[in-house]
Amino acid sequence: MSIKLIIFDFDGTLGDTRRNITTTMRMTIKEIGLPGRSEAECASTIGLPLAECIRTLFPDIQEELVPRFEETYRRIFNDNLKRIKPTAFPSVVETLSTLHHKGYTLTIASSRSHNSLTELTRDMGIADYISYLIGADDVKEAKPKPEPVLKTLADLHFDTIKAIVVGDMAVDILMGANAGTKTCGVTWGNGSRKELQEAGADYIIDSIEELNQVIDNV
Repeated sequence: MSIKLIIFDFDGTLGDTRRNITTTMRMTIKEIGLPGRSEAECASTIGLPLAECIRTLFPDIQEELVPRFEETYRRIFNDNLKRIKPTAFPSVVETLSTLHHKGYTLTIASSRSHNSLTELTRDMGIADYISYLIGADDVKEAKPKPEPVLKTLADLHFDTIKAIVVGDMAVDILMGANAGTKTCGVTWGNGSRKELQEAGADYIIDSIEELNQVIDNV
């Protein structure tokens, strides 16, 4: 089997956005008057759609507060981008460039919005290597459901066996597994090695350069 399509998660996999996300989440929680949550608690929800983030942190939340949380979060996140600049993880730009020039198709499936992905990939200098983006607003069922992967495969005309999903959280691994692709967990993001193993990751890597070897051996 030869991998031709690599579907990356964004936050915690390509982009180091943890500080942006947790700072914004805690500011949003405070603004809408909910009890405070720690940075670690907020980080544990990274990768989920915003509505699921707040429901996870506050299981008994009144549903009318959910859209208010989403709207407030997006406003504060955009404001915070002016002073907290997300960056690509070490060697991400160089590795994506290498993979792109080797002929692999590189895409992103993320729980953030499509417009946000467009802006952040451009700002991080990786937009030219990414052929296709899927945000939470592009699908009806987000991670860990398989729709983001299945839509990518259908739109780009790839078979499942030609694809691998790469992500830092259990929801990324489950999304790929539910779609029937190979999966690769990364340890430099927001999820632990144990969580990735328990989710059933086929491979786990400690640096993005190792992805070259994984793909060669699939």
